[in-house]
Amino acid sequence: MSEQELRSQIADKEDEITRVEEEASKKEASAEKEIEADFDEKINDTKSKLDVGEVDLKEATEKSKEWTKKMNKLNVEVSALKKKHENLVKGKAKALNKKLDNILKNKKSKIKAFEAEIKTLRKKVEKLEIEQLKNQSSE
Repeated sequence: MSEQELRSQIADKEDEITRVEEEASKKEASAEKEIEADFDEKINDTKSKLDVGEVDLKEATEKSKEWTKKMNKLNVEVSALKKKHENLVKGKAKALNKKLDNILKNKKSKIKAFEAEIKTLRKKVEKLEIEQLKNQSSE
């Protein structure tokens, strides 16, 4: 082969390289657009959902903290009210029992006094009956 033919082949090969590079460049641009078309919408949609989710999570976390504080406060209040309720129920029972005991003691005391009076009166009645019997028999 002559030098001219060799140079011609080199030029052809260099042209071929340029053509391959241009083709690759076009394919790269096309691939980039294709991938962007496939992913950009999904990425943007997911980003929007992520932003909303983060806001919702932040709000939920804040509300959770508020409810936890409220729950702790209510636990203390309810516990105190339970104790107070139990003490009042016990106090009521004690007060009623004490009052009933006092009524019973007072009743027994009064009845005992009346029974003593009745006994005395019966003895007087008995004496009168005996006297009447004596008077009847002496007549």
